[in-house]
Amino acid sequence: MTTQAQVSRLGDAVPGDAGTSSGRLVGMAMMFGSGLSNQVGAAVAAEAFPVIGPVGVVAVRQWVAAVVLAAAGRPRLRSFTWAQWKPVLALAAVFATMNLSLYTAIDRIGLGLAVTLEFLGPLSVALAASRRRVDLGCGLMAGAAAVVLARPQPSTDYLGIGLGLLAAVCWAAYILLNRTVGARVQGAQGSAAAAIVSGLLYIPVGVVFFIHRAPTATALAHAAVAGVLSSAVPFLADLLALRRVPARFFGLFMSVNPVLAALVGLVILGQALGWVEWAAIAGIVAANTVSVLAAARRTKSIPEAARDDSPT
Repeated sequence: MTTQAQVSRLGDAVPGDAGTSSGRLVGMAMMFGSGLSNQVGAAVAAEAFPVIGPVGVVAVRQWVAAVVLAAAGRPRLRSFTWAQWKPVLALAAVFATMNLSLYTAIDRIGLGLAVTLEFLGPLSVALAASRRRVDLGCGLMAGAAAVVLARPQPSTDYLGIGLGLLAAVCWAAYILLNRTVGARVQGAQGSAAAAIVSGLLYIPVGVVFFIHRAPTATALAHAAVAGVLSSAVPFLADLLALRRVPARFFGLFMSVNPVLAALVGLVILGQALGWVEWAAIAGIVAANTVSVLAAARRTKSIPEAARDDSPT
């Protein structure tokens, strides 16, 4: 999953053909494909929940992600210092917790609501760094929408909502840790090392779980496909898209993920949402959209020299 923290580095460092209209159209198609692949992967994973549960699915997904990111990042683990290992190990713990909490939330409250709650994580990180009124308004809008999603009802699954919010906290921690890992470890080696450690952590978990809950070939195939669609495809598509579109536009396009999740949940899993849930999703998406656009306008007004010295 490419984060907004990574966007500012990758998108500006590798311009590619971002200046051409055709390049941007290709980049937009890649971003849409990345988001759709990510949500379809989650839906495919959900179809394996009745057999191996979220724990079994996450174990397989972590193993697939470890193989993919290890091949892409090629980390030189023996050369890591303890100062490099500390944030990498913390990132590995976040990897493991974030996916398990999200997939368990999907199992309990549905794909659209779970992904929308998770999306509060990166939005909170973006808003917390600002003291401007427009961002305060965006934060209040997103908070109100989250309250609407979690409104008390006889059928409210508070554990599922709590797990979705835990996934949001993990995504926020993921963004902040990536800044540290990116500063201390060259290239994608840090993320790859964290994925490897997270995958290793899930080996005993997966073995014990599968002994007590025997998997089927179909369920394992669904989990593996989910790992590819939600890890490998977005990773590559996002990197290629960032060569063609500005970083701020990539951050703006991330807002479409809760909408895609709700639509994929409806089409593939038959998880229909009411108008109140759709309104709450629209509120969170609108809050992120306004925040990103406001940040883009502020960036344009800052002299280039001052912008280069600002923290990412």
